[in-house]
Amino acid sequence: MNYIPNIIFLVLLSVSLAIFIRNIKRINRNISLGKSIDRKDQSELRWKNMIRVAFGQSKMVSRPIAGFLHVIVYVGFVVINIELLEIIIDGLTGSHRVFASLLGPIYNILIATFEILAFLVLVAVIFFWTRRNIVKIKRFWKAEMKGWPKLDGDVILYFEVVLMVLFLMMNATDSILQGIDPKHYIEAGSFPISQFLVPLFEGVSTENLRVMERSLWWMHITGIFIFLNYLYYSKHLHILLAFPNTYFANLNPRGKFPVDFNIKGEVQMMMDPSVAIPEGNTSPPEKFGASDVFDLNWVQLMNAYSCTECGRCTSACPANLTGKKLSPRKIMMDTRDRLEEVGKNLNENKGVFKADEKQLLNDFITPEELWACTSCNACVEACPIEIDPLSIIMDMRQYLVMEKSAAPTELNSMMGNIENNGAPWPFSNQDRLQWVNE
Repeated sequence: MNYIPNIIFLVLLSVSLAIFIRNIKRINRNISLGKSIDRKDQSELRWKNMIRVAFGQSKMVSRPIAGFLHVIVYVGFVVINIELLEIIIDGLTGSHRVFASLLGPIYNILIATFEILAFLVLVAVIFFWTRRNIVKIKRFWKAEMKGWPKLDGDVILYFEVVLMVLFLMMNATDSILQGIDPKHYIEAGSFPISQFLVPLFEGVSTENLRVMERSLWWMHITGIFIFLNYLYYSKHLHILLAFPNTYFANLNPRGKFPVDFNIKGEVQMMMDPSVAIPEGNTSPPEKFGASDVFDLNWVQLMNAYSCTECGRCTSACPANLTGKKLSPRKIMMDTRDRLEEVGKNLNENKGVFKADEKQLLNDFITPEELWACTSCNACVEACPIEIDPLSIIMDMRQYLVMEKSAAPTELNSMMGNIENNGAPWPFSNQDRLQWVNE
């Protein structure tokens, strides 16, 4: 009978990990639907970029107050996971604070650090909730943030509050039992925060304290497992994907666009027929640009899953600031929504995509949004984890121009002039300097 809690914990852990692995496999499959792109170059620079941006949170602190509090939550998340490892071992073996005997006096410092971080996380989360729901910062109330995105942001904050409170209350009851039930609760740990919760349990019998401590312990670990698997459905998937996302980020200078050698060759031949197109670049692609998620590369699809929906990109976008419909955040959210829709299609049809007469262009993202972009790269620069909405916008623009001839009238006129006159202006070569005579 003594092993029943351990068996229950093993089942809970196994089910949680099985669901988590299944979800990760689905995400990996969906990302793999994207086209191939080589991002294995400059590995040393990529590692440095990941350490600086993802681990070091270098771009988060560009907005000092929110950035500092986010760093607290991030550090708390990473460090308190050491405590999670101990809970898992205790749950599997039936031990109590297994690391105490291994770490000695260091264990007291560790538990005290966990508690201080848990308290600071609570403060930060309350601050974030206040900004979202009371102060109502504008970027959190854009059109794309209505409904589920708004609720999701709040749910995550509620989750973090509950987990931190359960952790501190669990420690408070544990610290009391260490003094009155040394047979089951060894004296270990320092409790600078939870000691203030101890008065809440005055007058509670030892037996009831045991029940409360065990109940809090089970609720805490169950909450962590639920949170782990909720990530798949949440914007907080960036907790995991921020690291590969920053590693595989585009390291080229901002504003340097990839060259399509088919197009380059055609333009060179038009400008100078004597120019020969290099061998190996004569075969045109099946489709120019992108109209659906299948046409994007796998890094762009990973970008979509990595988006934190923080809105820094949109708040920096000059088109959005002047009232245009374009929101770089919405571009990423729409791409992720379409990719999830495709993923569900694959799930329902045993891994084979069944045409659904929908696509990313028009059904999710409108041409009006795409043509509002000034290609200034402000969104890319603002993103705290190196997401590149501009690359998706430019690929979809290319599709509109080269596959559908659906560019705005002004742009079509300019391109026609370049083709006919060799310049954007509606004058022939011979007439171009006549204004000098006026």
